[in-house]
Amino acid sequence: MGSHLKKENKLYEKLFEISDDGYLIVNQDGVITEINDTYCTYLGREKEHTVGKHVYDVIPNSKLPTLMETGASEVGVLHKLVKDQTPSKEKYVVVSRAPVMYEGVVIGAVAQIKFSRNTVKLAGMLKEKDNELEYYKSELKRLHENQFTFESMIGQDGKYLSAQKTAKKAATNDLTVLITGETGTGKEVFASAIHYSSAREKGPFIRVNCAAIPSELMESELFGYEEGAFTGARRGGRRGKFELADKGTIFLDEIGDMPLKMQAKLLRVIQEREVERVGGSTPIKIDVRIIAATNKNLAHEIDKQQFRMDLYYRLNVVQVAIPPLRERVQDVTVFIKQFVDQFNEAYHRNVEVDERALTILSDYAWPGNVRELKNVINNSCHMLETDSITPEDLPFYITKNVTVKAKGSTSKKLEVMLGECEKEMISNELKSCGFNCSLAAKKLGIHRSTLYKKMEKYHIDVQEKRS
Repeated sequence: MGSHLKKENKLYEKLFEISDDGYLIVNQDGVITEINDTYCTYLGREKEHTVGKHVYDVIPNSKLPTLMETGASEVGVLHKLVKDQTPSKEKYVVVSRAPVMYEGVVIGAVAQIKFSRNTVKLAGMLKEKDNELEYYKSELKRLHENQFTFESMIGQDGKYLSAQKTAKKAATNDLTVLITGETGTGKEVFASAIHYSSAREKGPFIRVNCAAIPSELMESELFGYEEGAFTGARRGGRRGKFELADKGTIFLDEIGDMPLKMQAKLLRVIQEREVERVGGSTPIKIDVRIIAATNKNLAHEIDKQQFRMDLYYRLNVVQVAIPPLRERVQDVTVFIKQFVDQFNEAYHRNVEVDERALTILSDYAWPGNVRELKNVINNSCHMLETDSITPEDLPFYITKNVTVKAKGSTSKKLEVMLGECEKEMISNELKSCGFNCSLAAKKLGIHRSTLYKKMEKYHIDVQEKRS
């Protein structure tokens, strides 16, 4: 029997030892018979100088002697600490306490103490988990909203249909795909359609905008990190986008903006099919299909030593080249109808585009491609006071451009005309947004970093305008 009790005592000692809560036991005379190390540390006392003392000598406002007299118990009550009771600056703890009866006689009392610092710590941990859950939920929602298929894609132009045919074939295999095309041509639409038409359709589709991630954060964003890898690293570490994409597809948008250092690391991931977290030492095997996209001419980037040739050949196994909207004139009216129909359904309207406006929109070069067209149609619809979009309802930069063409100003090179148009469009949007770059980029349908590059290209100085 004695051996059995010793074993039981060892179990209870270990429980007290590892707990973050404080535990206190007093006998029927109020003398402390047991207190765990956690509580002693909190009180700033040595255990050997605490056990054997009356509880009032250690905790002047203890309720344990009173509870032994009344026989009552208290669970989860707020207990105010007396001044200098603990070295910490805490003023309250949460306590559960009760008398202990044996054969109808009180033989002592016990208390469990929850410290506010632990509550804050727990709250922080729960908040981290909530944030992670919210991230996954928002990512799932975004992916669901952007779950494009080949059936949902529209277009009748021969070049576009050729690109779609290549993409459909890519969906039947697991090869790496490189999608090329100007900003706004729908590269993510193609990537999504390839994924959701492939054998990986049940797996995740993870999108990464390489131009939007600061270079110093890109490695941890793509490959994850271990706990303590750097200041501010999340407790327990975090999985990177490649791990999240396991058994699915990762879409590396704007791959041409990836720093050279990261290009070397990406090349290794493609070759080895494994990632290593920041601060980690154990490779993690991944089963991921890679689809990359760029609006840059990577061959030129290689010549400028801004892109690795070996990575280019690894990515360019299957190339899908999406033609710009100006080369798909017959598709402009198709997109206009779709965007107007979407607006009418969402807002219960009956908007139409009159013939004059349709002609102007068809003649415009659309440097921002489908994204710009959608933005123009949405803005025009929202500003309408009638149910008909006329030339007067279109942005000035579009109607002005058409007027110039009507006068026969065709001697300018197309590239120059597009540049002038794009510069004017950006300048007008910045002005209408009070030179708020983030808002202007959102309304233009481009990323803020892309807007900055174009502002630099066209020598548009926001600071000068603001002043």
